[in-house]
Amino acid sequence: MHELTSADIGDLALGATLLGAGGGGDVRVASLMLQHTIEQRGPVRIVRAEDLDPEAYVLPVANMGAPTVFAEKLPTSTEYVAAVTELAHFLRVEPAAVMPLEVGGHNTLLPFVVAAELGLPVVDADGMRRALPQLEMTTFGLHGIPAAPLSVADEHGNAIIIRSADNELTERLARGTIMLMGISNAISCYAMTARQVGAAAIQGSIAYCCELGRRWRAVMESREDAWARFAEYSGAQLLFAGKVVDIDWRTTDRFARGTVVIEHLVEPDRTMRVEVQNELLIAIEDGRPLLTPPDLLCAVDHDHATPVATHDLAYGERIDLFALPAAPEWRRAGYLDLVGPRAFGYDVPYVPR
Repeated sequence: MHELTSADIGDLALGATLLGAGGGGDVRVASLMLQHTIEQRGPVRIVRAEDLDPEAYVLPVANMGAPTVFAEKLPTSTEYVAAVTELAHFLRVEPAAVMPLEVGGHNTLLPFVVAAELGLPVVDADGMRRALPQLEMTTFGLHGIPAAPLSVADEHGNAIIIRSADNELTERLARGTIMLMGISNAISCYAMTARQVGAAAIQGSIAYCCELGRRWRAVMESREDAWARFAEYSGAQLLFAGKVVDIDWRTTDRFARGTVVIEHLVEPDRTMRVEVQNELLIAIEDGRPLLTPPDLLCAVDHDHATPVATHDLAYGERIDLFALPAAPEWRRAGYLDLVGPRAFGYDVPYVPR
């Protein structure tokens, strides 16, 4: 892909929904934003980091805050453009491109909106190749790239720059600021050169996301050998097919957390427990973890194969759960400290997929 057109939005959005792992915010709203922007501004160029001047700046842009508020307080492109321009002004740089912070959920599509408005390309890379709930959980951090300075912008024209000593503190300061500014706002952070993007980012994330969406659409349409083709491309593995028999939701430490219990469709004596923090995180059967982060756990409707978001899970719903391996860039030293199960507070070992 060398550009994103209106015809590509559907596959990008579907792939982003799967990589959201049940979270990542409302892709439908971001899709409508992007559709409108491309109709007004035209297609968006997609480039590789190596296509840019090595010293040129790339600014990631994303939404931060409660995913449900993003869908209720409809965003505009203005605040996302403002987040990028405010950070560029603070750094006294002219950005050569923007980039997704995460390719997963609505944050996959929002950089394209900004790029179209500013006439910039989008770099085919990101820091997660999935949705993750905390700002410090990026491959950028594994390379020592600071999240700060970070800009926060809202729909009223307010903007704030945050400087801090480390990425975990930046996460806490940014989330506290967003609580005061409307609970769902635009951010730009992890400013870096194209050379740094080439070293620290997960390359080809957007192309992967589009192909994932295209192949999953074939599964939804029940095409011949569609699941096998999807699994061959992605490494996906079916873990469990069941119905939801219990849901326990709670809001603790800035996040929506929950436990979902699923009873097997064919063998009712088998149950799976799924732990949630915005995204589906951990799958446990008979006390044994079958999947843990950074690998992805995806839920889809059992009958129609449409992805199911965590906030839409309901008692009695029939779902299939499958695993997607994380991007290989997450195998760098220190990744378990950053995105392994214990980083989320779960005392279980990492289970490689």
